[in-house]
Amino acid sequence: MQSQTDLSSLKKGDQVDHFLLIRRSELKQTKTNKAFVSLELGDKSASLPANLWDNFNSILSELVVGAVIHVEGVIEEYQNAPQIKIENVRLPKPSENISAEFFLPKSKRNLEEMKNEFKTFIAEIENSNLKKLLSLLFDDDKFERFSKAPAGKQWHHAYIHGLLEHTLEIIKICKLMATFHKEINRDLIVASAMLHDYGKIDELVFDSAFDYSDKGKLLGHIILASLRVSEAINEISEFPEELKNQLLHLILSHQGKLENASPVVPRTLEAIALYHADELSAQTNAYKSAIINDVNAQSDWTKYISLISTQLYKKEITNQ
Repeated sequence: MQSQTDLSSLKKGDQVDHFLLIRRSELKQTKTNKAFVSLELGDKSASLPANLWDNFNSILSELVVGAVIHVEGVIEEYQNAPQIKIENVRLPKPSENISAEFFLPKSKRNLEEMKNEFKTFIAEIENSNLKKLLSLLFDDDKFERFSKAPAGKQWHHAYIHGLLEHTLEIIKICKLMATFHKEINRDLIVASAMLHDYGKIDELVFDSAFDYSDKGKLLGHIILASLRVSEAINEISEFPEELKNQLLHLILSHQGKLENASPVVPRTLEAIALYHADELSAQTNAYKSAIINDVNAQSDWTKYISLISTQLYKKEITNQ
């Protein structure tokens, strides 16, 4: 596949001649009952809305989330936000050798560097039972899938290798907290940081466009993680019951509040530290990404972000 200009760098009036990944596809009707396809199309750099108004019946069955299409058109604005006006669309030719994976955003951190960091943190664990557990859950195949996964569908660390990046941030925050508060069990909080989002390898589908699996929609990553960890613990002879209960509590309470889908609230020192470490990593990354990827280029403020019910201020302070 030939290189193409990043979608994020295109401005109003620029031509679109791109292969793009379908991230959303819905068949809708206007008030006059005219059918059209409402799409969200993207590459590694950005996603933009687009509507397909005519001549789509022959490829409608192919316009599914995760598919790649070739689009010709132009960037225009609707309600002060950019969108793609589609003039022509087609499916890729076999000879063009297009892979959906090419269009997925990836962590800017070096993958091998992150993997080595993670393995070093496992090696530092002194508790023999926790070390055995982590060795089981992060064997070669499982670690490869964990290392590839995003941490979310769209809000924070929503890119390939994002789960590993997010987990490393939390480990470092938790280790720092353990230096401030000697009462924190360092091995326990570090192991829980490694495992708190482990269920996302089952919750999310990320071979093409990011989405939730059926299992993910039915159970959620917190329950999926606790099940995976419980199954692995059962393979370890004489794993202490108290250690099991506290580790599972950390996983089950890491989202902090019942209204945040946490089955229980934090009830140990390690649990409250893990919750806030998770929030700090997730929200900082999400706000940063919202600012970097904002399409409201002519303003010092981002567009209104419904997930946080506000705009974000983008203007930087210089060191002069």
